[in-house]
Amino acid sequence: MSKQRSAGRRGVFLSLAATGIAVTMAGCATDRTTTGSISPAVSQPSFDTMNAAQLADAVGIYGKAYERNPKDKPTATTFATLLRMNGRNDQALAVMRSLAIAYPTDRDVLAAYGKALASDGQFDAALDAIRRAQRPDLPDWRLMSAEGAVLDQLGKSDEARSLYDKALILQPNEASVLSNYGMSYVLTGNLGQAESYMRKAVAANGADSRVRQNLALVLGLEGHFDEAQKIAQQELSPAQAQANMAYLKQMMSQQNAWKLLKDKNGTGQEPG
Repeated sequence: MSKQRSAGRRGVFLSLAATGIAVTMAGCATDRTTTGSISPAVSQPSFDTMNAAQLADAVGIYGKAYERNPKDKPTATTFATLLRMNGRNDQALAVMRSLAIAYPTDRDVLAAYGKALASDGQFDAALDAIRRAQRPDLPDWRLMSAEGAVLDQLGKSDEARSLYDKALILQPNEASVLSNYGMSYVLTGNLGQAESYMRKAVAANGADSRVRQNLALVLGLEGHFDEAQKIAQQELSPAQAQANMAYLKQMMSQQNAWKLLKDKNGTGQEPG
């Protein structure tokens, strides 16, 4: 699948996921590749509720910190996350590539680099980075979920779900994995299964705003707009929630809406 086609497929879904998707993928969490499948090396502040002006300010703040010390892992990974959220994927990828060069064997850095590659549509390279970060003797459930999210983007849903199953053995009832599992079923058009997994994710350990917004997205795709909007309004401003539901209704009223969704969108998964 070409990078151009991959980016096109993700576009509409990311618009939908503005409700809160975003991955990740891993997680990602439409960030595309949501709900957070790849977790950063360090704890990062949540930027999900920031508006565009606040995100731009945060980019400036972290950009100055990054300029002072580009090899600082927490600063660099947070800066890259903010750049992606502002649509500056090329720069985010450059930041993470530099960090990966500085820390070529660091699992967390390689995982975050994989997320940046996936967000840029470079799925084969993302898989390579994530797999290099993984250790068979000490497997990391986050990396399994992240790899699954990338495989879902490549249309390899069976392989992806096998990895989610393995991740859930290592980390039972983990919200980000269950959310990625749910978004996997969105990609194959099985909204009933997607809703089942998303409801489990919302009730699971570590459920955050992105997970709840993914559930709202799935409900909206099923046509349950009232419930979807109720959830979205708890996570977003009333104007944002209303705009997202209006967009969903408009899209789903179009002829061949589901085909449009599958052909042109990515998921709320996030290798991150």
